[in-house]
Amino acid sequence: MSRLTITLSEARYRALKEASARRDKTIGQLIDESLEYYGIKTLENAQSIVERARRHSGLSEARAMALATEEVKAARKR
Repeated sequence: MSRLTITLSEARYRALKEASARRDKTIGQLIDESLEYYGIKTLENAQSIVERARRHSGLSEARAMALATEEVKAARKR
């Protein structure tokens, strides 16, 4: 597993630490869950999702990728 150093304000760090304690999770677990929630995926994972959707929808690979990109952008705006 890779390590990452980030800089947060003291207030944000305290809030993150309190949230992790309330949820009985590590800060790393909260960050990982947040990335998953916002759709941050590996390229392999994203391609797998698109391939499954394409197979079930009858779309071409190009159209399936375009549709997936549109949906990700829409989800990130929420």
